[in-house]
Amino acid sequence: MAMDAAAEVDHLAAERAAARFDVEEMKVAWAGSRHAVDVADRMARLVASDPVFRKDNRTMLSRKDLFKDTLRKAAHAWRRIVELRLTEEEANLLRLYVDQPGYVDLHWGMFVPAIKGQGTEEQQQKWLPLAYKFQIIGCYAQTELGHGSNVQGLETTATFDPKTDEFVIHSPTLTSSKWWPGGLGKASTHAVVYARLITEGKDYGIHGFIVQLRSLVDHSPLPGVTLGDIGGKFGSGAYNSMDNGVLQFDHVRIPRDQMLMRLSQVTREGKYVHSDVPKQLLYGTMVFVRQSIVADASKALSRAVCIAVRYSAIRKQFGSQDGGPETQVLNYKTQQSRLFPLLASAYAFRFVGDWLNWLYTDVTQKLEAKDFSTLQEAHACTAGLKAVTTSVTADAIEECRKLCGGHGYLNSSGLPELFAVYVPACTYEGDNVVLLLQVARILMKTVSQLASGKQPVGTMAYMGKVQYLMQCKCAVNTAEDWLNPVAIQEAFEARALRMVVNCAQNVSQASSQEEGFYERSPDLLEAAVAHIQLIIVTKFIEKVQQDIPGDGVKEQLQNLCNVYALYILHKHLGDFLATGCITPKQGALANEQVGKLYAQVRPNAVALVDAFNHTDHYLGSVLGRYDGNVYPALYEEAWKDPLNETVVPEGYHEYLRPLLKQQLKLSSRL
Repeated sequence: MAMDAAAEVDHLAAERAAARFDVEEMKVAWAGSRHAVDVADRMARLVASDPVFRKDNRTMLSRKDLFKDTLRKAAHAWRRIVELRLTEEEANLLRLYVDQPGYVDLHWGMFVPAIKGQGTEEQQQKWLPLAYKFQIIGCYAQTELGHGSNVQGLETTATFDPKTDEFVIHSPTLTSSKWWPGGLGKASTHAVVYARLITEGKDYGIHGFIVQLRSLVDHSPLPGVTLGDIGGKFGSGAYNSMDNGVLQFDHVRIPRDQMLMRLSQVTREGKYVHSDVPKQLLYGTMVFVRQSIVADASKALSRAVCIAVRYSAIRKQFGSQDGGPETQVLNYKTQQSRLFPLLASAYAFRFVGDWLNWLYTDVTQKLEAKDFSTLQEAHACTAGLKAVTTSVTADAIEECRKLCGGHGYLNSSGLPELFAVYVPACTYEGDNVVLLLQVARILMKTVSQLASGKQPVGTMAYMGKVQYLMQCKCAVNTAEDWLNPVAIQEAFEARALRMVVNCAQNVSQASSQEEGFYERSPDLLEAAVAHIQLIIVTKFIEKVQQDIPGDGVKEQLQNLCNVYALYILHKHLGDFLATGCITPKQGALANEQVGKLYAQVRPNAVALVDAFNHTDHYLGSVLGRYDGNVYPALYEEAWKDPLNETVVPEGYHEYLRPLLKQQLKLSSRL
C-alpha cells in the first residue's frame, strides 16, 4: 500500500512539472500583488500551525461542543491578533483561514458597517471603540420570522415616547420575531435592530436602532428581551457553528439617541426630521457587503475546484491495456468538460470581484461628492453579481462532489461541509431571484430611456449601441475565430441587449407595466443573467488584456477566459440562437473550439489550482491534499470516527446479540 501511495505522490509531482507557466507568478495574478500573496501565505500558515485551530474533527462534534469550539477559536484568534499586533488586513485573513462561521463574522461584517454607515459622528465615537475592542459584541437584527426579502414588511415597532425621551421596541406578533441573525442566539450583547419608527401616531417606515440585549455583567437577557438559538441547520459542522437566533421584545425602552441618526432623526419633542446627508450614502455599505460576497464566491469555488482537480489527477479508473496502468480520471473528456469550466469560473469570479472592490471605492468617492450618476448601475451590477456568482458556486461545489465519485460524499473529502456552509449565500443579503428581478427592473428602465437620448453608463454602456447590436451579424467562420475577444464580447452584448429589448416589448403589451413584469418575470430573470454574464466575460477579457508578468501566465489566463466565455455560450446556446446573435453552425464551432481549449488546459490543471495557494488546513480535504497522498489519508481518517472507538459497537448486547441469537435458533429449527 505504501508503494502505491508513493507512486501517486510522484504522479502529482509530474503533473506540476508538466505545467507551461510560472506558478508563483500566477499566484500573484490571482491574489493581485506579491504583497497579497505573502501576507495570505503568512496568515494561512500561522493558522495551520496552531493546534487550537484544528478542524478535522468538526463534523463529529455535537452542536454544543461545536459552538463552544467556535467560541474558543474566536477568543484565541483575537488573542493572537492583539499579541502579534496584526494589521487589519492580516487580522481579516487570519479570521478567514480559521474557517469556522461564528459571531465575529456578523460583528465585523454587519454590525460595525451599519454603525459606520448609518450612525452620526457622535454615535460612531461612542459605539465603534467599544466594538473594535470587543467590549461589546454586535449583530444585525433585520430578518423576521414572517419577512425576509420584503424589508418594508417588517413588523417590529419602535414607538417614540416623548414623556421619557425613549423609543419603545416591541414585537407585536409572533411573525415579528427576529429570526436568523447570526451571533444573536448566544453571543451578542447588542444588535442593530430594524423596526418601524412610529412617532406622533405616524409610521415612518424601517429605521435602525442600537439595542442592548444581554447584561455586560453575567450575559443574561435584559428585562423584556427573549432570545435564543433557532436550532440545527443543514449539514454536519458547517453553519451549525453559528448561533443564528430568535429575538422578541416586550416593550423594551432605549434612549432616543440610540436610533441611528445619520440620515434622519426624531427630536426631543417627537418631530421626525431628515438630515442633510443624502440617503443614497447607504448604498456604499450595500456595495461593500455584496462585493465581499462575490469575493467569497471565488474563494469557495476555488477550494472545491482545487479538491476535484487534484483528486481527478490521482484517481485512476478503467482504460488499462495489457496490464498497464489505468487512465487518470482527469484525462477523460467528460471529466474535463464538467470540471474545467468550473476552474475557469473560479478565476472569472476572482477577477470580477477585484473589479467590484474598485467599484466600491469609486462609488464611495462619488457619493461623498454627492455624485449619484452611477448609483443605479452600481446597484444593478452588485445585486446581479451577488446572485449569479453565489448560485453558480453553490451548484459547482455539488458538481465537484460528484466529480470525486463516492469518496466525495465522505465528510473527510471536505466537500459536503463546504457545500452546506456555502449554500446559504444564495439567500442571505438578498434572495437571488429577488435580486435578479431588481436588476431586470433597472434594465427595463435603461432601455426605456434610450429613445430620449439618455446614454447608459458603466456596465450598461453597451446598450447605447442599440441600433448596431440589434442587427449585427456574428463574423465567426472557423472555430479559431472564437478566440477573438472582439467576437466573443460582441456576441454577448448582442444577446444581452436583444433579450432585454424583447422583454421590454412584451412587458409594454400588457394591460399595465406591473402586470407585464409579473407575467414576464421568468424571461426577465434570464435577461438579467445574460447581462451579468456579459459583465463577467468583459472583466475577464479586460484582465487578460493587461500587462501580466510571468512566463506563460497570460496565455493560461487567456485560455481560461475563452473556456469560460465559450462554455457559457454553449450552456445558453438557445438564447444566442433565438435572438439571432449567432447561427447554429457558429454555435457548433464554439463547441468545437472549447473542446480544443480543454486539451490546452489539461497539462496545466494541477498547477492552476496550486496558484490558489490554499494550505491543506484551509482546504480541509483528504482528497485535495497537496502531496497527493490520498488513499493512506482516507484510510487513516476513517479510524478517527467515534464509531470506531470500540471494536464491538455500543448496543450490541441490547440489540444485535438478541437478534442474532434469535436467527440462530430459527436456523437450527430449519
